[in-house]
Amino acid sequence: MTYVILFFSAFISATLIPFGSEALLIYDIKEGFNIIYLILIATLGNSLGSILNYFLGLKGEEFLLKKGLLKEKSILKSKNYFDKYGSICILFSWVPIIGDPLTFIAGVLKFNLKLFILLVVIAKFSRYLFIALLIY
Repeated sequence: MTYVILFFSAFISATLIPFGSEALLIYDIKEGFNIIYLILIATLGNSLGSILNYFLGLKGEEFLLKKGLLKEKSILKSKNYFDKYGSICILFSWVPIIGDPLTFIAGVLKFNLKLFILLVVIAKFSRYLFIALLIY
């Protein structure tokens, strides 16, 4: 049950809902649960949450355009910039407050999905590994 709770905690914390999973990871490590499983489960949940943000952005683009919250010209200009520097930006998807919107924006700008997933998994795994190594 511990791993399921950590998964959902990590999943929710990667969405646009303000939540954190790091404290639970630290607690579970201190309780003696398998550190490798904890890191992998937290990475999986957090990565899937970011992928959800991507698809919300992807599907939300049309809505944002219809409501006048975005302009086609702005999207194209931003897309060119994001295609050039987006890989670096996505590696910061683990950063609190700015990371979750970055994954949403990647969807709006139709960033390459395979590259997005690879970079998100690297970023999320690195964060959880770093936390685990500090605690362990």
